Amino acid sequence: MVAREVEGDCWKTWGNQTVAIHTGPLEARALAWRAIWEVGVRIAALDGISALQAGGLRNCFEPAVHISVPYGCRIRAIPGVDLHHVRRLEGELMGAGIPRTRPPVAAVRAAQWAASDRQAMLALVMPVQQRLVSGTRLLAASEVVSGRRRRAMVRQLASDIADGAHSLGELDFAAMCRRRGLPATSRQVIRHGPRGTIYLDVRWDDVGLVVEIDGSQHNQGLGVADDNLRQNAVTLQGDMVLRIDLVGLRLYEDAFLDQVEEGLSVGSMYQRPDFRPISPRPTVARVAR
Repeated sequence: MVAREVEGDCWKTWGNQTVAIHTGPLEARALAWRAIWEVGVRIAALDGISALQAGGLRNCFEPAVHISVPYGCRIRAIPGVDLHHVRRLEGELMGAGIPRTRPPVAAVRAAQWAASDRQAMLALVMPVQQRLVSGTRLLAASEVVSGRRRRAMVRQLASDIADGAHSLGELDFAAMCRRRGLPATSRQVIRHGPRGTIYLDVRWDDVGLVVEIDGSQHNQGLGVADDNLRQNAVTLQGDMVLRIDLVGLRLYEDAFLDQVEEGLSVGSMYQRPDFRPISPRPTVARVAR
């Protein structure tokens, strides 16, 4: 009966185990089930970015379906399926629905299997932003999930995202500046703002340049509003403010330090006694009606 429907161009086969009762393309969920069936229901599970997508991850496109199987399994190549042999799957799987690894494990493996460091960062950040996994569980998974690629990088990024005990902070930023040959900074400078005392992360007093290093807590609750008030208050007092997030600094250290170096150059120019701006700030006269 199946052969007759396929020969009549009403159905279409997608391997040895999968038949679609139409001839059009398969949707993402159908492709995922097809990968599971073709590899083997008892040994296969969605993993990496595919497991995250099955769990609700949005705004992330991956053409191939990532499937994990235990070491020792011999699986033929299947078009559209990326096969990964892992040390263990037992205890890492969700209890219901399509077979897939838990979000913390899937996020760590997605970062390890990513084509670039930027994709690896997105694989770790997006599940936390979309509330699929907490930063604490992501950090715990990064310490137990083995892998051959980006092990140190993944653990450090997970620590930064979770604001762990070893996350990058002002001291690490100062070390980066020293390696770059930038002048020493004044850390934890105290200012007064509209809501009380403000502690600036990094400031170069002689040029009026401030750098604020943001961890993940700055995007939670009222963190964004508090940061805006802080930055506005410092800017109105005459300083130039640069903001750097922890995860971005891990991946784009040179680019951010280029901006810091440019800020120091601009600040030094403004501090020169012979400096005169080309277009002076116009004065505003109040006219009584």
